[in-house]
Amino acid sequence: MKGLITRISTAIIFVLVMLGGLYGGRYSFVLLFAIITALCLWEFFEIVLSKESRRDRIRKFIGIGLGLAPFILTSILQLEMIRETEDYIAYTAILFFPFLFMAFIYELYTRSEKPFVNVAYMVLGLVYIGIPFATLDLIAFDGSYFYANTVFGLLLLTWCNDTAAYFVGSQLGKNLLFPRISPKKTWEGTLGGVFITFALAYILSMLFSELRLLDWLVLAGIVSIFGSLGDLIESMLKRSMQVKDSGSMLTGHGGFLDRFDGFIFLLPFAAAYLLLIR
Repeated sequence: MKGLITRISTAIIFVLVMLGGLYGGRYSFVLLFAIITALCLWEFFEIVLSKESRRDRIRKFIGIGLGLAPFILTSILQLEMIRETEDYIAYTAILFFPFLFMAFIYELYTRSEKPFVNVAYMVLGLVYIGIPFATLDLIAFDGSYFYANTVFGLLLLTWCNDTAAYFVGSQLGKNLLFPRISPKKTWEGTLGGVFITFALAYILSMLFSELRLLDWLVLAGIVSIFGSLGDLIESMLKRSMQVKDSGSMLTGHGGFLDRFDGFIFLLPFAAAYLLLIR
């Protein structure tokens, strides 16, 4: 009973923080997802990089700086804090390249047995987490417009797909979807998640006027395919590194990477579609 209360309390606080960040304005949105990006990166590096000494912790901070750079640079551009191309190039040189080269320089002095493996993991964090979250700014901002409802809808679709798949699979699931990677996921659960996700997309089209019904249905399809693949890919990561959860910051719910794995993977595809129709 105590564990259930803890899970519910964590979920309520998480939802309130998310809603406050989403609808508190452009800057609160950027701050919220900068923090989420950093926490997902931290959990990723906790999984893949050594954590035996202080120098290993410094390596993680370098990786977080590198992974955050695309999101910060895109936010600066979308918030129109800079307007000239030359200024953007200067910001890129200041914020991105120092962390990239620092990763190599740091390994030069750590006497690590696998320095280029460490650098590769830091760059992987950039590609796997940092760049996808940067595309979120392209979804949220379009000139003076701030599409908080669109981001909120994508989050709802993602979590609905994941939650529905879990409950339908636990009740009706018999045929395993991908037993080598995730032995509990079933085809029945996946199809149940898809059905509920498309139903929610229809409801969102009536609640939010920024997008047409067709657009919400396309986004539901993107969530169903790429959100599910993102979940499987994170499962592959955890299985390969022999960990159960990405972290424990969300008490009773695992880590931030566990909660945003599907969302991260679908973001570039959702951004590409929304940029195409705007």
